[in-house]
Amino acid sequence: MKGETFSANEPRRLWTRRGVLMGGVSGFAGFFLIRSGAGASAAEVGAPTLPKATQEALDTSPLVYISPLLADGKESRCHGEVWFFVDGGSVVIVTATDRWKANAVRQGRDQARLWVGDFGQVGRSGDRYRKAPSFVADAEIISDRAVFDRLLESFAKRYPDGWAKWKPRFEKGFADGSRVMIRYSPASKTV
Repeated sequence: MKGETFSANEPRRLWTRRGVLMGGVSGFAGFFLIRSGAGASAAEVGAPTLPKATQEALDTSPLVYISPLLADGKESRCHGEVWFFVDGGSVVIVTATDRWKANAVRQGRDQARLWVGDFGQVGRSGDRYRKAPSFVADAEIISDRAVFDRLLESFAKRYPDGWAKWKPRFEKGFADGSRVMIRYSPASKTV
């Protein structure tokens, strides 16, 4: 093949042994590069990472407090405490489809501020949660069944006292569409 020339009238061999081998090796390597990134943590794939205090709070706290951000970056009037789990560096929650957290995302308020800690119900906390570790996150509604299954498993361990009551409600709501999952990923930039 080396040094061969082809004329316009002569058909060119498109498939060569070397080309097939190189394509196969490239495809094989690409597959494993993509697969290794699929389960990588946020830090491994270049996503924003959270300060150590925030990460430690996520590891131990049963609650996060969430407020959607308005277009000007100010917090909405709605704040609430919710159960959560951490999946690939993001906070994932389940909420009723008609609740303010889900409506905010659907209305384009795709950023929120999250505080991590346990201060009880937001209305009774006296704003104590505002001193907790916090971060701004990009929000999106997700419907990945594998993520939902990991959430169920995490909640069973994290919230054993109330889980027997809530698990059937979460499963039924996810199946019939009356509950959605929202993923909050640390924001690379804020409004």
